[in-house]
Amino acid sequence: MKVINTEKLPIKMWLEDIEDGALAQAKNLANLPFAFKHIAIMPDSHQGYGMPIGGVLATQGVVVPNAVGVDIGCGMCAVKTNVKQIGKEMLIKILGEIRKTIPVGFAKHKEAQNCLPPFEFHFESIIYREYDNARKSLGTLGGGNHFIEIQKGSDDCIWIMIHSGSRNLGKQVADHYNKIAVESSEKWKSQVPKEWELAFLPLDSEEGSAYLQEMNYCVEFALANRKLMMDRILDIFVKEIEFFSSEEMINIAHNYARLENHFGKNVMIHRKGATLATEDTVGIIPGSQGSKSYIVKGKGNRDSFNSCSHGAGRKMGRKEAERTLNLVEEQDKLDSQGILHSISGVHDLDEATGAYKDINTVMKNQEDLVEILVELTPLAVIKG
Repeated sequence: MKVINTEKLPIKMWLEDIEDGALAQAKNLANLPFAFKHIAIMPDSHQGYGMPIGGVLATQGVVVPNAVGVDIGCGMCAVKTNVKQIGKEMLIKILGEIRKTIPVGFAKHKEAQNCLPPFEFHFESIIYREYDNARKSLGTLGGGNHFIEIQKGSDDCIWIMIHSGSRNLGKQVADHYNKIAVESSEKWKSQVPKEWELAFLPLDSEEGSAYLQEMNYCVEFALANRKLMMDRILDIFVKEIEFFSSEEMINIAHNYARLENHFGKNVMIHRKGATLATEDTVGIIPGSQGSKSYIVKGKGNRDSFNSCSHGAGRKMGRKEAERTLNLVEEQDKLDSQGILHSISGVHDLDEATGAYKDINTVMKNQEDLVEILVELTPLAVIKG
């Protein structure tokens, strides 16, 4: 852990290679008038909107929508199966069935799905407004870095992993309440500069309470979304593989805010691209589609606000990756490992292995945050 003491609050970082933009954002966090104790920056951190992805912010009395982000409730789920080996032909067949079953990118189901979490929201709420659309988005992967991956574990078992969030529902909620926060900040002449993109809502305000209610619903929606996809993938495995069985799904979110007690105070913990790592919490840290992922157990490190990284973290932006990475080289990296991957053209290079940090370094940097339980090697990947 590296500590920066040049700002109002200390910045505790579990990495050396933080980019200038992310460091500037971390310094902004450390100078917020309502920030508590210190700022924690995880080893996968990189620049985001307002707050670094891979950051943890504790606040008193307020919630910051941009410190949660637009994909509210985004997270990982993973299932261990009883399958020990799976051949390439079977993998290709299963991937084909998954693609028929689960829409990816901007696509959604034609029909509404019937397993949304229950809700009681006023007709003016964003959830109420977006509800019908959300029903068609349930059980869909989305785009960007979201993925479905079939993996071989160091426990000699085949695993299934999904990374997805709250789809357009979370974005609509995030944008709506961030706009209200910005307007309120301007009206009341907030001490927080507008260019920091860290407008806030008081917890005791009507708007702050409404945001938390709708944010929590999006977290539940994102979990329901992952679970529906996983259930449908497991159904495919049941049909294709004799005597198939699986264990209970592991789930962990990495974009949310909630009240927690740290250093003797009840504070609002914002995890943006960071996951809970309390003592004995079982979590998931994915690599890229060409590197290992990990099932981990938290160590409850108080300096990280009981948090750890949510993945490998980007080392270059999407457009930069498309401009600078070599398509053939990136494909060869994956082909040489026998991975059925999703890099087919230059437009896919934003999700190539070369666009991400070295997961081995990331895991080394957080040995005091998590213990590795299972290493997972990618076999086949579907990207959003």
